[in-house]
Amino acid sequence: MKIRKFVLFDMETKIALKSKTINSKTYYMKYQGVLKKMMTENATEIQYYLDMRADFLNMNQLLNKEISLSFVSYECLNCYSDKEIYRQGYCKSCFFDAPNAGDWIMRPELSTAHLDKEDRDLAYEKSVQLQPHIVYLANSGNVKVGVTRETQVPTRWIDQGAHEAIEIVAVPNRYLAGITEVALKKHVGDKTNWRKMLKNEIEEVSLVEWRERLKEYIPEEAASYFIENSTVTNLNFPVIKYPEKPKSLNIIKTPSYKGVLVGIKGQYLIFEDQTVFNVRSNEGLVVSLEL
Repeated sequence: MKIRKFVLFDMETKIALKSKTINSKTYYMKYQGVLKKMMTENATEIQYYLDMRADFLNMNQLLNKEISLSFVSYECLNCYSDKEIYRQGYCKSCFFDAPNAGDWIMRPELSTAHLDKEDRDLAYEKSVQLQPHIVYLANSGNVKVGVTRETQVPTRWIDQGAHEAIEIVAVPNRYLAGITEVALKKHVGDKTNWRKMLKNEIEEVSLVEWRERLKEYIPEEAASYFIENSTVTNLNFPVIKYPEKPKSLNIIKTPSYKGVLVGIKGQYLIFEDQTVFNVRSNEGLVVSLEL
């Protein structure tokens, strides 16, 4: 699909371009598409983009605007059927069969492509697992260890809502990153507290000191890949107001929601009434968005 990217110069211009006036009433355009995680661009302030099939929306320019979200149907990200989404944007059969939903995705220590051993599709697994990977520390309210492909830095940190992060090791495959993460998470957390992250409750720590403290626990196979001089990356999210008591929107149980967008952090949309909506955890849902 060819993506058409447009920039909203201001909301008045946007409405003039995408609305119609009939009998003195203005009807605003609706966008409809299957949810996938928002694309991001690391700038002075992180830019967020939502692919709504024919349109590519810059979500930053919707801040302080009222938007409506409505659930329409399901669409599996793998087979494109309208079966109910089971997990990670996939229907149940695809979740258990598709190579891009293997257990090694969430548990990189289970990777076997470096042994020439297939899980579901060896060619696919080699294309992903046999890439340079980074083990990192991120602070999104609490310090955690994580793994990502080198090409996903800093995207992975943005998706987790981390305001700062630092690389620990750079290894040639996913397996080595996985066993390093398993070893280090005995001494530091590996989960993001989403409520703490959204409330912007920042734990003041030194990631450099944490990196040095964890060095001795890196497995022997990965010890030579330790990054001696890595520096902290700081990230700035577009948030006007953080929620004090974030409440998660379930768009299936509440199929229609309207609110004023006041922030975006991680993969969450934050609304003025303290409702938050995790775009990534709702992948595979077809929604309409009205401005």
